[in-house]
Amino acid sequence: MTASSATSSADTLLTAPVPVVDRRPPWRETFASLRVPNYRLYAGAQVIATTALGMQRVAQDWLVLELSGSVAAVGVTVAMQFAPMLIFGLLGGVIADRYSKRMLLMLTQSTAAALAAVLAVLILTGSVQVWHIWALAFIGGFVTVVDNPARQVFVNEIVGPKLLRNAISLNSSTFQLGALIGPAVGGLAISAVGSGWAFAINSAACLIVVSALGMMNTKSLLHTPMTPRGKGQLAEGLRYAAHKPAILFTIIVLGAVAMFAYTMPVLLAAYANDVYKVGSAGYGFFNALVAIGALTGAVLSTRRLGVSVRLVIAGAAVLGVVQASAALSPDIVVFGLLIACSGAASLLFLTSANSLVQMSTNLGIRGRVMALYILVQLGGQAIGGPVMGWIVERFGPGWGFAVSGLVPLATSLVLAVLMMRRADLRITVRRQGRMPRLAIVTGERQRDPSSGTVVHEGAPGDL
Repeated sequence: MTASSATSSADTLLTAPVPVVDRRPPWRETFASLRVPNYRLYAGAQVIATTALGMQRVAQDWLVLELSGSVAAVGVTVAMQFAPMLIFGLLGGVIADRYSKRMLLMLTQSTAAALAAVLAVLILTGSVQVWHIWALAFIGGFVTVVDNPARQVFVNEIVGPKLLRNAISLNSSTFQLGALIGPAVGGLAISAVGSGWAFAINSAACLIVVSALGMMNTKSLLHTPMTPRGKGQLAEGLRYAAHKPAILFTIIVLGAVAMFAYTMPVLLAAYANDVYKVGSAGYGFFNALVAIGALTGAVLSTRRLGVSVRLVIAGAAVLGVVQASAALSPDIVVFGLLIACSGAASLLFLTSANSLVQMSTNLGIRGRVMALYILVQLGGQAIGGPVMGWIVERFGPGWGFAVSGLVPLATSLVLAVLMMRRADLRITVRRQGRMPRLAIVTGERQRDPSSGTVVHEGAPGDL
């Protein structure tokens, strides 16, 4: 291939049309991606892997709490997991654009299996210490740097652009199915046989993913041409995201949600240990309730006609309201109901944000843009974990939950105002019969150049 033809091919990718859905899919199309054999193989392995990962995360958080007696130490564990993403996250996108996504995933999952096996041995031999968990979580963070952007882009190679939105929602569903089963089983496993076996099971599950990737029919994959090495590729991805409002606004609100609302391990551990005193089994049950709500939200997300910036910002606002309300729960029943609703709102927001960013980004640069997306998502959790741990220990779990909802809500309101100003929208009061109501109207205003007063306004219309 000549240099000119390579450039032409890259330009075609960067200007490729993004598929648009103009009708709500029928219920029979809810699982449309599963008609693709490679995706069935991939999704089945993911259910097993996410179930085992859910077990390990519950075991890891509870083990740190037992060894240290500190909720802040759980926050540090979260920070160790995601800190590498803050430092090297964008490089993961460059790697995903340059190399085979399937081979990268086989390598990252093999490494994750080895790390889980090491921690299992340390726990089962009784020699584990908190710093061991932090160190291995930090090393595992480097695996995530490459694994997550490669995984995001690889889904498109499995199902193609037409089924991408459906596959993103089903990915969330399979993840939440595993997250539903994993924490519940993990909480029981900790009580029955100890934490070590949860890590051993996760190690085996990672190897199952490697086997599934190896069994795929590579001829059926829609290979994305690999981006050649070149200077300024990181900056190119950042410029692309900064100049597309749909991506920029989504990533800003994602940062607020990730840093505050997505610190559930810290918040739920505090509520299980200090507020309701339900122990490790209760902690696993709280996680299962969140996952039930999230699974419901993921399935509902397959029914959406489309996604927009307004939908993403509204979703973050709803999540903020629900999560802040959990701080006012009078008892454990109401608390359980609200965290389940929080799980649903969280997944509806997350699938909307993920879909919007992917569908707004062309293939030639998608790895780098998704690396930025994941950097904000996981990096926000790395910062938010210890911050929320400090808030919980200093002011109490109730204040922690309140802050986790109010910050995303406030961010959503600010972005909504900015969007209205950009689109020349405003809120006005109208009468419908005898009752006043709020309406969002649009119209170009014309001002007298001498006085600056409005002399004409275009016909308003409700949005």
